[in-house]
Amino acid sequence: MSVPTKTPALRLRLAPAAESLVRAGHPWVFAASVRRQNRPGKMGELAVIYDRHDEFLAAGLFDPDSPLRVRILHRGKPQPLDHDWWRRRLEQARSRRSGLFDAQTTGYRCIHGESDGWPGLALDRYDTTLALKLYTAAWLPRLPEVAGLLAAGENRIVLRLSRNIARAARAQFGYEDGQVLHGAAPDGPVVFLESGLRFEADVLRGQKTGFYLDQRENRRLVESLAAGRRVLNLFSYSGGFSLYAARGGAASVCSVDIRRQALAAAERNFARNRNFPAVAACRHEMAQADVFSWLREAAARRFDLVVLDPPALAKRQSERQEALRAYAGLLAGAVERLDAHGMLVAASCSAPVSARDFFDLAREAARQSGRGFEEWRATGHPPDHPVTFPEGEYLKCIYLRFR
Repeated sequence: MSVPTKTPALRLRLAPAAESLVRAGHPWVFAASVRRQNRPGKMGELAVIYDRHDEFLAAGLFDPDSPLRVRILHRGKPQPLDHDWWRRRLEQARSRRSGLFDAQTTGYRCIHGESDGWPGLALDRYDTTLALKLYTAAWLPRLPEVAGLLAAGENRIVLRLSRNIARAARAQFGYEDGQVLHGAAPDGPVVFLESGLRFEADVLRGQKTGFYLDQRENRRLVESLAAGRRVLNLFSYSGGFSLYAARGGAASVCSVDIRRQALAAAERNFARNRNFPAVAACRHEMAQADVFSWLREAAARRFDLVVLDPPALAKRQSERQEALRAYAGLLAGAVERLDAHGMLVAASCSAPVSARDFFDLAREAARQSGRGFEEWRATGHPPDHPVTFPEGEYLKCIYLRFR
């Protein structure tokens, strides 16, 4: 009778350049960089990477179906990645956010993927609801363990899946986007606080995990600039910038978005905050339209403050050139809508478009207008969205004041 043998650990060797990158702290290993592999790997299993001297280098989550083959979890000295290790990793992410928010802000990011040591995973809090977003199928076999770790003391956990893994999640593991992993399903949008303002998040079906939490600091800056101004919010989604501008004393706000559901959410968010006198006094206009078309058709309209915050126009390098052309057109159109002494607030969340390239496009649009301008401020990631590697830098925003 044969004795069952234990499956050997999945062992990888990398090309020298990739080995150096991992040693330096980069969190990704691409399939083309794998030089040797002792056996076929399974989705989500732990891959152990050895260097050219056969010494332990790192360990990470393996995905046989992705060109991004391994997402690094640990490097340095080998140690067991057991339950206690995961618990400590979670506590580290929580401690990084200690003191960042008070009771007036109950919506924020708890885990920011690779930069918090949880590659391909994001966790957002909306008051008593956690929204768990997965960007790689490598987490799916480990989801019960992860959800169990996160569930302690929480009311609800909702699973969100990126489009690239939704089919595999359903077919291989039975998971659906918007599935409630812990607690009762919400009976509608979840309401949370941000800087004392009440917003709703559609955690089951909304963009990202239900709200754009990463623009919090820019919304606060817009509030500080809005007093007495006519404000235009392009790609307004559920009205985050619009509502901050209204509380900041804007004379009027125009929210433009192509999605009826987004504008309906913006209207509800304004209604939730009528207790602020400035919000109640602000005239809020909503236009359901394609922003590109609206900028051409509303050529005669002028505003004192224009916020341009489109969704990602490039998600991969192959889309970069087309995105740059689209950004150039949007920026030119936004500048044309500005009255004398106006201010442009322009943001991009496209990782393949660098901050330098996007800011140069904004400056060029300002120069082409023939008007004098100055760069008031440029911002990046907020503290609950830290970035520890170049490819993780996606958010950039520039403020141009015209004269």
